Amino acid sequence: AIDHADTNLVRLPDEMEFATAASLGCRFVTSFRAIVDQGRVTPGEWVAVHGCGGVGLSAIMIASAMGANVIAIDLTDEKLDFAKKIGAVATINAAKTPNVVKAVKQITNGGAHMSMDALGHPTTSFNSIANLRRRGRHVQVGLMLGDHARPQVPMDKVIAFELEILGSHGMQAYRYQAMMEMIRTGKLKPELLVGKKISLEEAPAALMAMGGFEGIGIGVVTKF
Repeated sequence: AIDHADTNLVRLPDEMEFATAASLGCRFVTSFRAIVDQGRVTPGEWVAVHGCGGVGLSAIMIASAMGANVIAIDLTDEKLDFAKKIGAVATINAAKTPNVVKAVKQITNGGAHMSMDALGHPTTSFNSIANLRRRGRHVQVGLMLGDHARPQVPMDKVIAFELEILGSHGMQAYRYQAMMEMIRTGKLKPELLVGKKISLEEAPAALMAMGGFEGIGIGVVTKF
């Protein structure tokens, strides 16, 4: 039995495939709350997403569906090409760009309104804050652990530009309804983010390989 099931369980639409439903957990719902609730993205705003893993790609799709102009930032062209297919209007390859912050400001004519570190690294966290315009909003989603737990913050800019720094993780069950409605109407298509379907036997190796940041999208176990 599940305690408080009437609050903690979410009914899936009958037409939703199980692989799509499985992909929502953690990554997609985390990005929905970060973009919609914490980031408060509105149509026409510029949104920078640092890191194009499962969380970052989800954020790109969601922010684009909200009417924002999204810039995808990553180290691999393959992921950036996919980001464009799901809504990014511009991309930056950080491995080939000497100054990511300057590049974002040039594209946005002054800085992003909202920026998100989807990776959880001192460099992406710093850049996400530094590439904001006045009164911009930084949302930290990528976990900062171990040696990365205390990243450098451009506090001078936070003060001068009156920036907001927000944390975000997970999403409450009651907020699923808004997300499910956007999926039902076709504004969001999380099934496009299912990059690889694997068996249960392949799961341990897939988990071990996650640290290499290879592959595109979200892996789902579909064979048991």
